[in-house]
Amino acid sequence: MKRIVLFVATNLAILVVISIVLKVLGLERYLYQQGVDLNFGGLLFASAVIGMTGSFISLLMSKTIAKMSTGSRVIERPSTPAEHWLFDTVSRHARNAGIGMPEVAVYDSPEPNAFATGWNRNKALVAVSTGLLHSMEQGEVDAVLGHEVSHVANGDMVTLALIQGVVNTFVVFLARVVGFVVDRALSRGENSGGYGPAYWVTTIVMEILFGILAMMIVMWFSRRREFRADAGGARLAGREQMIGALQRLGSLHQPSQLPKAMQAFGISGNVGRGLRRLFMSHPPLEERIAALRGA
Repeated sequence: MKRIVLFVATNLAILVVISIVLKVLGLERYLYQQGVDLNFGGLLFASAVIGMTGSFISLLMSKTIAKMSTGSRVIERPSTPAEHWLFDTVSRHARNAGIGMPEVAVYDSPEPNAFATGWNRNKALVAVSTGLLHSMEQGEVDAVLGHEVSHVANGDMVTLALIQGVVNTFVVFLARVVGFVVDRALSRGENSGGYGPAYWVTTIVMEILFGILAMMIVMWFSRRREFRADAGGARLAGREQMIGALQRLGSLHQPSQLPKAMQAFGISGNVGRGLRRLFMSHPPLEERIAALRGA
């Protein structure tokens, strides 16, 4: 529920900022044609700029945000046997997966988790929690690292940003089209020189509704990519070790303590039932294990 509330609040904030920017820069006139009809081409272009820009700014900043939000410490020069093993294992997986060596980091958290992020598959970040290192056997950690390296090799971060950008585009576009239609129907053409109150109210409501539907699409893709990353981890570290890692995560599972912006990139995430399942970033662990056993 908190994630939906935060999502709605974020969309409202974005709408306000976009509206102010369009007004200040005088770009609103490009959304009209002859002062009455909607300029669909101009609106679609503006929606694409708005939808894709935010998504790709987040992608470009993902490593920096991840390090700051989790307090990750990047291992520049391994100084302990554990750090040497961690660094060498990620290096081996990256080499076998055909990608550049990611930055390797550790962050303090009792929760057993790990994540990978970054805008470039050759300049990514793989981070693990101290809780994962302390609660799992070496072979299981090996499989988790293989899973995260597979996310990078599959280009999941870029693909997720593209999908997010596309759905954002249609959220912005469709919300404004509906707002325009409702405004013209209620005003009977009296607001021919601009938007009326009905436009703003309808646009806000439709952005919320379309945004929730868009989130379902993005989360569906996020769940599918977890199966692919599990299969990649099995190829890099061994299927039984990947299954063992997921089973251990199930026995140790706690609610995710990763920042909300990073939860979709972790090895495990919060689960839900009923309608909440549509907003899960990760499939249930038992489904992931069954998929590996059936491979």
